[in-house]
Amino acid sequence: MTVTIIGFVCLLILVLARIPLAYAMGIVGFLGFGALVDFNWSATLSMASRRIIDTGQDYSLSVIPLFVLMGNLVNRAGLSHELYAASNAFVGHRKGGLSMATILACGGFSAICGSSLATAATMSKVAMPPMRKYGYQDSLAAASIAAGGTLGILIPPSVMLVVYGLLTETSIRELFAAGLVPGILGIALYLAAVRWVVFRSPSTAPPMEKLSWPQRWQALRGVFSTLALFVLVMGGIYAGAFTPTEAAGIGAAGALIIATLKRQLTLQSLFDVLVDSAKTTAVLFSVVISALIFSNFINRAGFTDALVEAVTGLSLSPFMVLMAILFIYILLGCVFESMSMLLLTVPVFYPLVQSMGFDLVWFGILVVVVTEISLITPPVGMNVFVLSGVVKDVNTKTIFKGIVPFWTADMFRLALIVAVPSIALALPELLYG
Repeated sequence: MTVTIIGFVCLLILVLARIPLAYAMGIVGFLGFGALVDFNWSATLSMASRRIIDTGQDYSLSVIPLFVLMGNLVNRAGLSHELYAASNAFVGHRKGGLSMATILACGGFSAICGSSLATAATMSKVAMPPMRKYGYQDSLAAASIAAGGTLGILIPPSVMLVVYGLLTETSIRELFAAGLVPGILGIALYLAAVRWVVFRSPSTAPPMEKLSWPQRWQALRGVFSTLALFVLVMGGIYAGAFTPTEAAGIGAAGALIIATLKRQLTLQSLFDVLVDSAKTTAVLFSVVISALIFSNFINRAGFTDALVEAVTGLSLSPFMVLMAILFIYILLGCVFESMSMLLLTVPVFYPLVQSMGFDLVWFGILVVVVTEISLITPPVGMNVFVLSGVVKDVNTKTIFKGIVPFWTADMFRLALIVAVPSIALALPELLYG
């Protein structure tokens, strides 16, 4: 326990010193493991090299670069504009309609993209100008984009769920099935939050002109190909027609075809997409490998076993322990960004949660929902800072002020999933028993 606590303190110091998380976890895990084996550096190097080789050769990890590539290709095809136009055609005429259209477009885009930060950055360029044009207040407009962007890490296919599944050896297809209903619930609650804001202050979001039904169907035609791709990829996974890895390959190929047919790809843009996907994948792999090395260290130190014994000794009910874990996640969300929080905590908490008899698929959805909340929680709120970086004349204070109703909606959703686990587990149980 002493060695592990020292390791966590050193890790925190390195992170606060702005050392990249991948380096910080790798250094602490490597040196900590060396200290536990009496500084036998040969054994330590063997552990680290084996982790790197095994992770690089893990077939299931190929789902990450393929889903990243699919998201980048669809983004290049201009999907964000088409989704926003289609959403706006159906709800834009209502009070707060452009904010509602933004959230619906974020949900649709994130279902293909799988990245919250990419969704927030992309939709800020698409949705912010029209909302300003029609007199929306910056607080509601920016908050709608920042909150809608958080949907990217829950609605499948989600890179966050893939990483969680790899860390806990949980079925990725079951995680994808479990994330669908809570993701849709998140969209519904965000729409309710917009309606609440507009109800309290109608001047924040004036209505637009109502489009005719032929105009609506015309706008909807623009997203048909992407909708078909999503149904093919996720429907194939849910039906058991192919594995998540195979689905990622099919999705990437389908996105390439869509982008080509829309004439949005040149040789240079395709090269840029491939390079960007490779860079993103390299960053994700380096962080995952470092997290696994750090996990080896804390497991070798016996920290997880000691934690289970300590909690058992306190005679707390499993529910109280779960509440304490979720509270810790909410606190960490004020300091760490989402992937960092996931990689640091899941190796520590999931053995404890498993020992108390909780379903790891359900716990994974809870972790991702709490991680979503961290993306819009001050003082870090990564989506907020991404948005303020893209829309430079809107400060973070304004965005955080508008975030409050959406943050409240997220907390309500978290409470619902805790109280009614079937919200997350009903679909995987129906599909896979």
